[in-house]
Amino acid sequence: MKILVTGASGMVGTRIRQLAEARGDEIVPLVRRAAREGERYWNPAKGELDADVFAGIDAVLHLAGDNIGAGRWTAAKKQLIRDSRVQSTQLLASTLANSGYRPALICASAIGYYGDQGETDLYEATPPGKDFLAD
Repeated sequence: MKILVTGASGMVGTRIRQLAEARGDEIVPLVRRAAREGERYWNPAKGELDADVFAGIDAVLHLAGDNIGAGRWTAAKKQLIRDSRVQSTQLLASTLANSGYRPALICASAIGYYGDQGETDLYEATPPGKDFLAD
């Protein structure tokens, strides 16, 4: 399987890359800096994404977003956290929808959606938490 991954150098992306490559999957990182061999470039803040990055791709795994563990959560930082996720997802989804390519699109953004619910088991049907990350 050939998988295009945003956030491939992050904590989760690094581990997924190791596991996928051990299975024999090919990982193609989608990066915001100048792309090296085997990588593809995009710039979600500027709306830059060439639809041809999806050519030959079986799945897109979207893990990118501003690091929630870096820095204080000022109003500006919270806006950056939100915008980095919303804008990048909108760009991926709209470019993919208009591209003619049809890989699976998987977006993940952490379990913060559920908030702190103690020892309760959480499922997809569990309601969201009541804090910034859940919102």
